[in-house]
Amino acid sequence: SRSEVVISQEEIDYPEVLQADVLVCMSQEACDRFAGELKEGGTLILEADLVHRAPRVNAVRVPITRLAREATGRAITANIVAVGLVAGLTGIVSRESLEAAVRERVPPGTEELNLKALAAGFEAAERVQG
Repeated sequence: SRSEVVISQEEIDYPEVLQADVLVCMSQEACDRFAGELKEGGTLILEADLVHRAPRVNAVRVPITRLAREATGRAITANIVAVGLVAGLTGIVSRESLEAAVRERVPPGTEELNLKALAAGFEAAERVQG
């Protein structure tokens, strides 16, 4: 499957991604299919345990699903780990804003679980950046 997020301080004229600044590939199939849509100089983030071939040597490889399981016990929180990772690497959205969004948007009763996943993503970004 595919999910797109358009973030801008300007008005968004077109709600779909034409060329991605950041691309997260959670499977080899996704990498093979969508890596060509990454803008020149964009950031390619790969699920390290599942994507073994990449069109770039300088891709960021992080075991996103494993981090989700370690942080929350549930692989399904990998999407939130990825959000924290992207935000931590790019600075496009503050951690505080994302924490508030998680509290407001996730299903009731899953707030703490998802906040742990978000924190795992930010921590992974710190490790990547050294």
